[in-house]
Amino acid sequence: MSLLLLVVSALHILILVLLFVATLDKSWWTLPEKGSLNLWYDCTWNSTTQTWACSNVSENGWLKAVQALMVLSLILCCLSFILFMVQLYTMRRGGLFYATGLCQLCTSAAVFSGALIYAIHVEEILEKHPRGGSFGYCFALAWVAFPLALVSGIVYIHLRKRE
Repeated sequence: MSLLLLVVSALHILILVLLFVATLDKSWWTLPEKGSLNLWYDCTWNSTTQTWACSNVSENGWLKAVQALMVLSLILCCLSFILFMVQLYTMRRGGLFYATGLCQLCTSAAVFSGALIYAIHVEEILEKHPRGGSFGYCFALAWVAFPLALVSGIVYIHLRKRE
């Protein structure tokens, strides 16, 4: 049982790390010539001054929705980990981790929705930055976090506390 708890906890911490990096790092869209866009800033490399020039991202409603969903996924994932620890130490023997599982499934839904909205609106990014580009590693990390959170939520729902 202790090995299972260790694996479940490690998976949850991995999901938290992936979500933190995906939400806060700077590479949801990479531009040619060292440029990148994230959920918060539009950064381009100025080769004449050898500095990064960053500006706030546009006020698109869809981008605000992606920002909100990714922050919500972080909050839900942290909350579900706290719930897991509380339930682990306070729940009686034989109880199921329904609250933790439901919270983790909501995390998965929030990540999925945010990444999907971003992928759907990529044409608007290409209109603003006609030089091209591609999805960055933070976008990929969000898509990796989605199935991991989904599996984690399902495992929590079926997990039963034993002595």
